[in-house]
Amino acid sequence: MMDDKQDLSSELRKVHTWKNLDRKIFRYDIQPWFFFGGAGIIFLGVLSTLVAGEKAEAFFGLIQGWISSMTGWFFILVMNVALVFCVVLLFSKYSRMRLGGEDAEPEFTMLGWFAMLFSAGMGIGLLFYGVAEPMFHYVANPFSEPGTAESAKKAMELTFLHWGFHPWGIYALVGLGLGFFGFSKGLFLSIRNIFYPLLGDRIYGTLGNVIDVLATIATLFGVATSLGLGVQQINAGLNHLFGLPQNMVIQAALIAAITAVATWSVVRGLDSGIKLLSQINMVVAGLLMVFVFILGPTLFICNGILENTGNYIQNLPSLSLWTESFGEKGWQAAWTIFYWGWWIAWSPFVGMFIARISYGRTIREYVLAVLIVPVAVTIVWMTVFGNSAIFVEHFGAGGMARAVQDNIPVSLFVFLENFPLSMVTSLTAVVVIVTFFVTSSDSGSMVIDIITAGGNPDPPKPQRIFWAVLEGVVAAVLLVGGGLVALQTAAIITGLPFAIIILVMCWSLYKGLRDDWEEYYE
Repeated sequence: MMDDKQDLSSELRKVHTWKNLDRKIFRYDIQPWFFFGGAGIIFLGVLSTLVAGEKAEAFFGLIQGWISSMTGWFFILVMNVALVFCVVLLFSKYSRMRLGGEDAEPEFTMLGWFAMLFSAGMGIGLLFYGVAEPMFHYVANPFSEPGTAESAKKAMELTFLHWGFHPWGIYALVGLGLGFFGFSKGLFLSIRNIFYPLLGDRIYGTLGNVIDVLATIATLFGVATSLGLGVQQINAGLNHLFGLPQNMVIQAALIAAITAVATWSVVRGLDSGIKLLSQINMVVAGLLMVFVFILGPTLFICNGILENTGNYIQNLPSLSLWTESFGEKGWQAAWTIFYWGWWIAWSPFVGMFIARISYGRTIREYVLAVLIVPVAVTIVWMTVFGNSAIFVEHFGAGGMARAVQDNIPVSLFVFLENFPLSMVTSLTAVVVIVTFFVTSSDSGSMVIDIITAGGNPDPPKPQRIFWAVLEGVVAAVLLVGGGLVALQTAAIITGLPFAIIILVMCWSLYKGLRDDWEEYYE
């Protein structure tokens, strides 16, 4: 039975590709519609930002406000549907199916798999917001009086909401769709192929082109948002340590230098480049977290891990569906809706990358690993840094709330001054941010190139270099043209159309799993 299935997969792979990948331009696997279409729209956005100049920031703010207020409910709906779908799938009969067939064996060890998965997923964001977000919510959130014990609890609940199960539910969904149709059904790794059960051969026409163009744009702007946040914090750290000026010129130069390293990594490939850097930054980040845990308020952190987790799980249903219907509006748009747009924009990138490294995993193993393990690590990380910052503000010397409000990127380094060897730990933090920057950039450029090469899992190196450089250019232009507001707006704008695709993806993936089960497993 499995031999027949593998034969069918081989035949499908020959048929269900973009015109059998016969459109080669300058000897490269460039698919004109979505390579030049995606790159053209991206260049148009970059050029518009440069032309607008100082008016860009105000324009981005207006767009972000309108999208958040008018479509926030839709982002919330999509995030919850994706998470519930993955949880239901975990306990279904389909969870026994293996990506690549029953005889498929994993390509990477569990440790290597997890390191790459987590580094690509949200590494820079954890450094950028690990101290800042809990402190922001501690001094201002819609549910409690600022600076109280109750506000401390709500601060951690809201932080877990934004960094917990929901983003990884989106990643798991997209990655599973790509992995199932790519490895089990023999199609190439392309977003459009997830919709084959619904669209059939129409995925190779206009509808499929639109899907892959949207995936390309969403991936690039989602990664550029992360890179922009990362370089702001690197610049802040170097300013705090060595007095290096904090300005757009320095940040653009840093983006150029680190993008060069990312380009080297993506040229080296998955094993010797991305995997190696992912494992390095996981080790260094882990050492930094252990340092804060041991020399910080250890008992307070241990108590916080349990209590924060309990509060998060207990209030998750109501927090997940909260829409500011009966309260003052504005807070959710600036925080939750931005995050949901950012995670959805990231989902083609992270989903593609997770699928690429998840060959041979069962669906149960895949969902558990992607949905549970990173969330557990995130909870520990956010509690170590967030609870420690709250402890300094609430019981210690204070100053953390003011530091966060004055300069978000520098707040991590102000926090580390409360510990011994602050120069060493601050330098370590800069190294971690740089390595997370590199792994996000090289993983993102590899994924975009796979999409624009028609699903070719090993696209040519010059194309990888093109997308790695373009990511750096977009991040630099958005920073110069509008700063943090521009980065947030780019994530939300590109996330909105892809959110519609996510909803349809749930039904298409379910149909594909059901049909495969009925044909080969019953």
